[in-house]
Amino acid sequence: MTTDSRVKWDYTKLAATYTQRPPYAPKAIDRIVATCGKTAPRVADIGAGNAHLTVDLLSRGCLVDAVEPNEAMREIGMDRTAGGTVTWHVGIGEDTGLATGAYDLVTFGSSFATTDRPAALRETARILRRPGWFTCIWNHRDLQDPLQAEVEALIRAKIPDYGYGTRREDQAPVIEESGLFETPTVLREPIMHRVPVSDWLAAWRSHGILERQAGAQFESILADIDRHVLALGVDELEIPYVTVGWIAAVREGRS
Repeated sequence: MTTDSRVKWDYTKLAATYTQRPPYAPKAIDRIVATCGKTAPRVADIGAGNAHLTVDLLSRGCLVDAVEPNEAMREIGMDRTAGGTVTWHVGIGEDTGLATGAYDLVTFGSSFATTDRPAALRETARILRRPGWFTCIWNHRDLQDPLQAEVEALIRAKIPDYGYGTRREDQAPVIEESGLFETPTVLREPIMHRVPVSDWLAAWRSHGILERQAGAQFESILADIDRHVLALGVDELEIPYVTVGWIAAVREGRS
C-alpha cells in the first residue's frame, strides 16, 4: 500500500480523527443517489478518505470504486467498508486510473477543493458513462450559531485572515466553464448533529484547512478551542451544519 506521490494535501497526521467529523445530511445523499435513477448505480467516490461518504453510498445500494491517494486515510476507509461492495484504488481526482465511461455517478465528498478543479472535471467526464452525474458536497458549519461564532473568533484571534479557500465558494462557475456538464443544481440540506464533546473536539484535529493556515499555531488553536468548549461543562453539543453541494449531468458526446 502506498500514498500517491502527486497528492497536494497530506492528511496522514489528521487521518485518525477524521471519523469524528459529522456525517452528511441523509436527505442530501438520498437525493444524489436518486438522481442516477438506478437501484444499484456504479459510483466512483473520489478522495474517499476514510470512507466518510463511501459508507453512505454503500448503505444505499451503490457499487463503489473508492479512490484515495493517502495511505493512512485509505487504510481506515478499507477497514470501515470491509465486506461492502467497494474496491479501493490509489489515485487522485485529476488522474483516477479508473476505466473510461464506466460510472453512473462520480462523487467528491469534501475533496473537490483539494484538486485542480478543471482537470478533475475533465477526468470525471472521461470516466462517466452517458447519462451520468457529477456531484461535490461539503458539510459547512453554521457560523450564525453562537458556539460556532465563538470558535471562529478564537481562530481569527491568531489567524486574522483565516479563509476557507474554494470549499465555501459557489462551484457552479467552474463546472459550467468546463463545457463538459449541464447547468448544475444546488443542493442544501440543514442537519443538526448531537455529538459528544470529545468527538467534536477530536474532529477539529482533522481540519486540513485550519492546519494548513495555522502552521505552527495549529496545536495552540486546538488548545484554545478545547478550553472554551470544555468550560461549558456539558457532555454533548447540538451543532447545526448544512450539507452543501452541486449536482450536474455530463453532456452527451463529451469526454
